[in-house]
Amino acid sequence: MSFGKGARLHLIDGSAYIFRAYHALPPLTRKSDGLPVGAVAGFSNMLWKYILDQQGSEAPTHVAVIFDHSSKTFRNAIYPEYKANRPDLPEDLQPQFPLTRDATRAFNIACIETEGYEADDIIAALACKARDAGGQVTIVSSDKDLMQLIGNGVTMLDPMKNKLIGPDEVIEKFGVGPDRVVDVQALAGDSVDNVPGAPGIGIKTAAQLINEYGDLETLLARAGEIKQPKRRQTLIDNAEQIRISKRLVELDCDTPLDFTLESLEVKEPEAEALLKFLSEMEFRTLTNRVAEKLGAEAPAVVSAPPSDAPAAPEQPGIDTSLYQNTTDRAALDQWIADIRNIGYVAIDTETTSLDEMQAELVGISLSTAPGMATYIPVGHVAGGDDLFGQTQRVDGQMDLAEVLAALKPVLEDPAILKIGQNLKYDWKILARHGITMAPIADTMLMSYALNAGTHNHGMDELAERYLGHKTIPIKDLIGSGKSQINFGQVSLDKAGRYAAEDADVTLRLYQHFAPMLPTERVTTVYQTLERPMVPVLGQMEMSGIRIDGDTLKRMSNAFAQKMAQLEDEIYELAGEKFNVGSPKQLGEILFEKMGMAGGKQGKTGAFSTSADVLEDLAVEHDLPARVLDWRQIAKLKSTYTDALPTYVNPDTGRVHTSYSIAGAQTGRLASTDPNLQNIPVRSEEGRRIREAFVATPGHKLVSLDYSQIELRILAHVADIPALKQAFRDGVDIHAMTASQMFNVPVEGMDPMIRRQAKAINFGVIYGISGFGLSRNLRIPRAEAQAFIDTYFQRFPEIRAYMDRTVEDAKRDGSVRTLFGRRINTPGINQSGPAAGGARRAAINAPIQGAAADIIRRAMIRMPDAIAHLPAKMLLQVHDELVFEVEDGAVDDLINVARDVMENAAEPAVKLSVPLVVDAGQGMNWAEAH
Repeated sequence: MSFGKGARLHLIDGSAYIFRAYHALPPLTRKSDGLPVGAVAGFSNMLWKYILDQQGSEAPTHVAVIFDHSSKTFRNAIYPEYKANRPDLPEDLQPQFPLTRDATRAFNIACIETEGYEADDIIAALACKARDAGGQVTIVSSDKDLMQLIGNGVTMLDPMKNKLIGPDEVIEKFGVGPDRVVDVQALAGDSVDNVPGAPGIGIKTAAQLINEYGDLETLLARAGEIKQPKRRQTLIDNAEQIRISKRLVELDCDTPLDFTLESLEVKEPEAEALLKFLSEMEFRTLTNRVAEKLGAEAPAVVSAPPSDAPAAPEQPGIDTSLYQNTTDRAALDQWIADIRNIGYVAIDTETTSLDEMQAELVGISLSTAPGMATYIPVGHVAGGDDLFGQTQRVDGQMDLAEVLAALKPVLEDPAILKIGQNLKYDWKILARHGITMAPIADTMLMSYALNAGTHNHGMDELAERYLGHKTIPIKDLIGSGKSQINFGQVSLDKAGRYAAEDADVTLRLYQHFAPMLPTERVTTVYQTLERPMVPVLGQMEMSGIRIDGDTLKRMSNAFAQKMAQLEDEIYELAGEKFNVGSPKQLGEILFEKMGMAGGKQGKTGAFSTSADVLEDLAVEHDLPARVLDWRQIAKLKSTYTDALPTYVNPDTGRVHTSYSIAGAQTGRLASTDPNLQNIPVRSEEGRRIREAFVATPGHKLVSLDYSQIELRILAHVADIPALKQAFRDGVDIHAMTASQMFNVPVEGMDPMIRRQAKAINFGVIYGISGFGLSRNLRIPRAEAQAFIDTYFQRFPEIRAYMDRTVEDAKRDGSVRTLFGRRINTPGINQSGPAAGGARRAAINAPIQGAAADIIRRAMIRMPDAIAHLPAKMLLQVHDELVFEVEDGAVDDLINVARDVMENAAEPAVKLSVPLVVDAGQGMNWAEAH
């Protein structure tokens, strides 16, 4: 239907609907997984009521729901403080925003948002376009900012009061007609949106002035004529600020639209799609109402009943003898039907190896209720080979291709929740077979969100701790050592009990943890920082990165020569030759022959020569310093230049590291096989390792790295004015610190003084002591302590932050990051040496944790942001992301990725300092970094 005279367009303010729904209803969580859905429920009910109310000859012919895309718009470029005072969104509201978009589409209504523009601007553009085409427009909202659009065929409808708002109502509110609302708002300002306006002038006075002088520009031009001195001076002094305010409140009727008015034509809800969404959200009452109205059968709304019994003895027992293998299509189809009926399934895969990139799939286990689990064997073989050297497939199994084809629609169905333990492994295994599991829930990550720092999160420990059940040990099936077999060689009956138990236990753990997430206030952490990492990291790990074997060989030889050179220096300092790699011989040289202080003998009688011991001694003598250098080179050689080639996948020719999401309690990722997080970046040798990581021909590696992110977070959380201003001004933070500490000018500063300030700046984040700083700088302890004392005198806010954080940790047993991540602090209330470590960890955790949260948020947003580019995200190392991109798209990738990273904290947290991302590119990682 064309849009013209007689057309009636309704524009629904989606954001207003969301906030009204959120504040009008009590908190509500989806029983199956603890996801907050209260605002989604209210939003859906409001949409349904709206649809029912639009009947008769005046019903709309076209309709759309308009949303804000993000907090950053073109207005922030005009006035950076625009909306800066807005409070953070409630934790349980954040994950509901995307669901309201899903709800809009489920109701078959156009869902619109545009990056860089507010919903009000889109509404303005649509209203102007529709009005000019001869149509009638109704804006469904009570937002005063939209009242400037009223008139000439545009009205507003307050959906809560069911009251029309026209020109008379605008005059009643603002004292002027719609055409002068912007002028009044520019004068009065808006404290909610942080629009400055004219100090001391409110709506009433602003309306009087505009009515007297006609419009804002005339008023400002004739401000000198105003008799009241204070008001006159205010307008003269703040004229430019008032003009800026007008630009902030004036809606943009020229907002770009990538669709036509015709595309907004009203469509009837499609019963199947709408009821599927409502039942997936577990809105039983609304599901039944909609089904009745649409004349459709209401689908069953079944949620996993959460376990209310946290104590292990209260958990139902697990009898593994009840499980049965699924070995025919009819039985598999029945399981699939059950899964579709209840809307969730716990899943686990069994394979021949822990290496997801090479492991062969031998079976899949499923569970739909406690005690209801099965194993589907597909790749088990007999223990020995046949006469022709071929493995023999065991009878009683289904065909792998048939099983995957049958399960694929279920595993990819967005209405069916897939539950797993350490699900990234299974995600990758299935992804290699063309199946992308979604949506997912991960019990390991639930446990991590709830209990980081208190215990491990492996299934065996969780089962015993929370279910009172000891799982079947894998060693009982595959053995250990040289006689170990792979899972594909395990008999079907033993494999079935073990695998089905995994799925059953996983489902029970899910039912235990899901209701705890909102209770412990970690739902948002799990939903936005943990669970979404599974597919992001899974894809990164599968992409892998190329390495240059020849470069590694040259480095290995160079490191061997460097080690030999250091050995000669060590022998000369020691006065004799000895095995530098022998702690026993080194201890004898240092403490017996050379008589150095601090020698401690263990139970075996040998002296300790740990890194801590050598770092203490290095302050006084060159020999331990050279040994430390030798050890670093030896480690680089053995761990990287010699070992990296062994990690190259023979099928892909690339190295595929594996990231642990639930490793460090602060949220930092860890990588293994190989560990790429521990490549030193401050030493020349460590930087050279990165030369071996290379781009595919025709591509570049691009590195984007947060600049001093933890110091920036410290400046924000400790509220340190000097540091915050320095970061805003883009000055050299270490030189600035040195200047303020030691009263020396920045210009011409001795590099050693800057280095000392840098060591303190970074060390203080980790609660460094004079003892630790003396090690880092290799200076006397008294001198190091004096530096720290001066630092705290200059920045007392840091000491206040430390004391406050420790007190909070002692009281709560945990600390939280800016994003709500809870980091437990066991040992904080103990005495002795352990308490010192717990105290330092508590001080550092909110800072390091927030940095980890920010880069996670960036990584989660990145795939969608760069989907249009020939680029892949390959690695994450601390505060750095590494990409591979085609040569011609490097600049585009840098621009997009940098924007994502620098704005990753928002809208959840508005930092008082800017995040800055450094970018580089090259044929190898060293060039790019």
